[in-house]
Amino acid sequence: MSHGDRIEKKPEGFTAIAKTPDAPVAGIAHKEKPLFGIQFHPEVAHTPNGSEILANFLFRICGCAGDWTMRSFIDASVESIREEVGNAHVICGLSGGVDSSVAAKLLHEAVGDQLTCIFVDNGLLRQGEADKVMATYADHFHIKVIKVDAADIFLSRLAGITDPQEKRKIIGPTFVDIFVEEAEKIPNVKFLAQGTLYPDVIESVSTRGPSAVIKTHHNLELGDRLNMDLIEPLRELFKDEVRQLGEELGLPHEMVWRHPFPGPGLAIRVIGEVTEERLAVLRQADAIILDELKKTGWYDKVWQAFGVLLPVKSVGVMGDERTYENVLAVRAVTSRDAITADWAQIPYDILGKISNRIIGEVRGVNRVALDITSKPPGTIEWE
Repeated sequence: MSHGDRIEKKPEGFTAIAKTPDAPVAGIAHKEKPLFGIQFHPEVAHTPNGSEILANFLFRICGCAGDWTMRSFIDASVESIREEVGNAHVICGLSGGVDSSVAAKLLHEAVGDQLTCIFVDNGLLRQGEADKVMATYADHFHIKVIKVDAADIFLSRLAGITDPQEKRKIIGPTFVDIFVEEAEKIPNVKFLAQGTLYPDVIESVSTRGPSAVIKTHHNLELGDRLNMDLIEPLRELFKDEVRQLGEELGLPHEMVWRHPFPGPGLAIRVIGEVTEERLAVLRQADAIILDELKKTGWYDKVWQAFGVLLPVKSVGVMGDERTYENVLAVRAVTSRDAITADWAQIPYDILGKISNRIIGEVRGVNRVALDITSKPPGTIEWE
């Protein structure tokens, strides 16, 4: 219960059944009716026995059977999408990430060639990312993909911008402008599909309560610009469920278990101004981090790992010469749903190899730092 809010007065007919030093009413039960309530989040990894609390409620109190399967979700989704779409065409924004990949594959199962994916290369992707996306979807899955090279547009609009929310406010509308322009070239398109997940909905906007908006997601804004019906087949799923869905759909392991990557890309991992030179430094360092984690088997043990290029320089010594170069932070976390996260305790020898390789191979970095902040109070991304 890290939100800072608390219940001071119980509703009429209820009694408190749980409390903490800071929350006098952490759980309630009605004195006569089968009604219960809790103040905390049982679904997050930080709650002890949270899964047991949910299981007790679902199976012992509500009498649920627990026989639902991901295959039944696929069958129901495919049937629902086919019925809704009919003979119309669907467009889907493809980023190469887990969410959009699973959404695209599920949609392709449902409507086949009626689906066209649009991949906007914003110049803010990881090393070799754009080529992998096209090779995987166009060549391997035979899904129609339109690639738009827009790096120059994004970088020109980001020139001189340092505030993270300003970056998002530039990247989001720019993406929407380019996507809409391409979408309007495709005939008979009536539906826009997106890989929106439930955490995206929670963190972007609250329509059911006074939750704070933590960050903005540009993929939630497309529907306002296109005169199309929205299809969000993953909207009520968490990331672990999406991965299970991806495996059930036959996506490659490497794709299904790929670490999450933010919509604004490396722009929010280059702290301060985004330039092609700084992006190149971060891409090299980030590739080394992921390479070492994959070599040692740690890539699949952490939820997300990446480099963050700081707007800080430090003095160093390389050979016999003094250097004054960039500082790079390594961020790695474990999580189940991205709503909460702990910093990953990667062995020192692996961290040492990562640091030595970055300093030795990446021109422009002479110091590597480790971020050991959990969420909350920090977010997973720095910006």
